[in-house]
Amino acid sequence: MPINLLKKYNALLDLAALNEAQRMKSLRGVFDRDFTNNPGLAFRGKKIKPTPAEGQDYMERLFTHLTTVIAIIDKANRHREFDIKRSQRLHWIRYHIEEHKQDNMLIFSAEEPEGIRTYIYDEDERYVIVMEPQMKTGDYFLLSAYYVEGKDIKRDKIRKKWNRRLSVLY
Repeated sequence: MPINLLKKYNALLDLAALNEAQRMKSLRGVFDRDFTNNPGLAFRGKKIKPTPAEGQDYMERLFTHLTTVIAIIDKANRHREFDIKRSQRLHWIRYHIEEHKQDNMLIFSAEEPEGIRTYIYDEDERYVIVMEPQMKTGDYFLLSAYYVEGKDIKRDKIRKKWNRRLSVLY
């Protein structure tokens, strides 16, 4: 069994010494175990689904969002590139969605310009998962998950969202 499939929270996946093909194979193994081959993944009884995207495979799009970040060259040129910090924590998503960690967690919904978002934030590890509740189906779209660092820590964006959280968790 590949080593990264054995990793547990809060260890990081071993990716630095792998070439791109090995890295993608390893990440895909973790992703398939936790998402593709886990149709029962749910947060508080609500099924977790990838966001639909016209013309794209839903699971491929989710994999991309969980392992890459938008790189902005200029206003006209944006693309996604591999993000080691997101990728090393890929196996943390399921752990947090299934709520195995209880201490120092902020779990809340907030109104955003794009609509309501539900956040799972691990204060100890500075790790956030962002989901979009689907009112019609009662499911969640998993939008993103990332390590909070740099400017985001200084601005404390998650704490500001927490302070304006909705009274109900969606």
